[in-house]
Amino acid sequence: MSDSVFFIVELEVNQGQTDDLRRVMEEMTNLTQTDEPGTLNYEWFLSDDGRACHIYERYANPAAALVHNKTFPKDLFERSQAFRPIRLTAYGNVTAEIREKRIDPLSRAIPGIRVAVLGNGGGFMR
Repeated sequence: MSDSVFFIVELEVNQGQTDDLRRVMEEMTNLTQTDEPGTLNYEWFLSDDGRACHIYERYANPAAALVHNKTFPKDLFERSQAFRPIRLTAYGNVTAEIREKRIDPLSRAIPGIRVAVLGNGGGFMR
């Protein structure tokens, strides 16, 4: 089994706000790539109509997943009203510290967000 931690974050994008979302996502991608060496993937995907965005984050280990908390701009949600996180799914070695420092604060800060945590079940990784 891998020590990796994965997240998929689903965003609902407000009508006509796709350009603002793109700016925010480009900023986040640049910060993550520059300041988080333990981040293996940070990719985002946009629906054809621009109303849904999914972010795929994969970290080498739980410690690397926690670094994102330090990189993430504290005022991001205040600066951008273009989107609303609606679901967070966490996979893999999701430790109590990740729940306490990443998942729980997000679920308290965003009313109505759906959260699911799935631990390692089996399989392989190449």
